[in-house]
Amino acid sequence: MNFPLSFTVLTAAGHISHETSFEFYLNRLGINFIEAPKENIWAEIGGTLRIIFKNRGAPTHITISSTNSGMYTDFFHENMYVVDETVLRIPLRKDCQEGFFELEITTGYGGIKTSVRVDVIQGVTLQKKAVKEEFPLQPVAHGRPHLLMIMMGISLILYSASLYTKIEFLNTAAFIVLIVGALYTWYRQQ
Repeated sequence: MNFPLSFTVLTAAGHISHETSFEFYLNRLGINFIEAPKENIWAEIGGTLRIIFKNRGAPTHITISSTNSGMYTDFFHENMYVVDETVLRIPLRKDCQEGFFELEITTGYGGIKTSVRVDVIQGVTLQKKAVKEEFPLQPVAHGRPHLLMIMMGISLILYSASLYTKIEFLNTAAFIVLIVGALYTWYRQQ
């Protein structure tokens, strides 16, 4: 079969990323100052923890270490020189259990130290099933409001007739029919 226009299909294999990213800011509030994220830091079992260091001042040297992460990852210690932005990836083991470990971040050659807790959790997809379904804030319409559609049609016919015949009563009747249909539909849903 020969198509007159070119026809192409783009397909891609789906890949679920188990990588969580968190940003740390350096030198934004002061020299060698470290700003950790306000939310909790977490990573999935078998996933990757991606830490982005964004430097807002002069280039700085940082040291990231963890003494109690041996059950979850092979990561132990890393020295980095951050000019603008640097990314540190910490892969987690697939066979570890849920828990937590501490990351210690040091700048200024030991001058300022910050420690952050990393929670190691089971996959997020499994936790979403356990979340209780919440009811919507707005009412959900069930079925079509047929009466409203009929009233709108009658109102349109009456309004068109009022424009053609110049009878004001038809214009007023069209407005009243439309309002009655809307009010009936509104109160029927409650």
